Amino acid sequence: MVSVLMKKSEEFDLEIGERKLRITNPAKLLWPEDAITKLDYIHYLIAVAPVMLPYLHDRLLTTIRYPDGIHGKSFYQKNRPEHAPEWIESCYWRETNYVLANKLETLIWLGNQACLELHVSFNKYQREQFPTELVFDLDPTDVENYELVLEVASKIKEVLDSLGLFSQAKTSGASGLQIYIPIVERYTYDQTRKLNKFIAEYIVGKNPQQVTLERLVKNRGTKLYFDYIQHGEGRTLPAPYSTRARGGGTVSTPVTWEEVQSGFHPTDFTIRNIMERIKSIGDLFASITTEKKEQSLDEILAFLKQKQLD
Repeated sequence: MVSVLMKKSEEFDLEIGERKLRITNPAKLLWPEDAITKLDYIHYLIAVAPVMLPYLHDRLLTTIRYPDGIHGKSFYQKNRPEHAPEWIESCYWRETNYVLANKLETLIWLGNQACLELHVSFNKYQREQFPTELVFDLDPTDVENYELVLEVASKIKEVLDSLGLFSQAKTSGASGLQIYIPIVERYTYDQTRKLNKFIAEYIVGKNPQQVTLERLVKNRGTKLYFDYIQHGEGRTLPAPYSTRARGGGTVSTPVTWEEVQSGFHPTDFTIRNIMERIKSIGDLFASITTEKKEQSLDEILAFLKQKQLD
């Protein structure tokens, strides 16, 4: 049960079950050009929580805070702040006390802190060596050419289909696209990195004029960067349905492969329309979270091992 106890224009208390959260500066414009206030953002987090929390659950959280909106100063926040309420869950990993966004009240508290971007680890904190998915990160050098991102993503989908692997794409909410392949949680990062590298090198080999593995931006030209290295221990990507600190209030949004084929742009999906989209087509990320497809990589990894021996 969530209820508001004071006026929208003033500080007010938000009741969530037995907890009461103080919401400060609700009228502050976080996305000024789009007239999106902190209260709008908190309303969005409350609405999207049922589909967002299942992926956030038990993952190490890194946030990017924008206290004065997207045009103001920002900073990364990994450590649980000293002023955080005692009920905010957290866990230590490598000398950092990460917040765990496991509950609605934590999500709202983060929203009140103007944490506009929520980035999470590929593994649950209890199993630090075992990612829950394979993930490919496609990062365009030419941000105006999103058609190239979609074209390459479709080619990767064909490869994954040939390997019998189900995959789910989502926008980064900025200029990129990520492809998630749910797996049984028994493969180490070392194992998944080998498979990611193999597929990345295969795609580059087939499309050398379009795709690159070059890490230095200045050496990529206009090619799409296939960032297989991003999928690793301690690294993060924006959580599904996280907003981004970009004009328009864009959201990291799961998309269908039909949409990838027909074409879209990441700016099509925003804090203003994402809930209507979910009501219309459902939570596309359910296949990664609540209805996870636990796929085996045994045969593919055995093939790669044999390939190294030959």
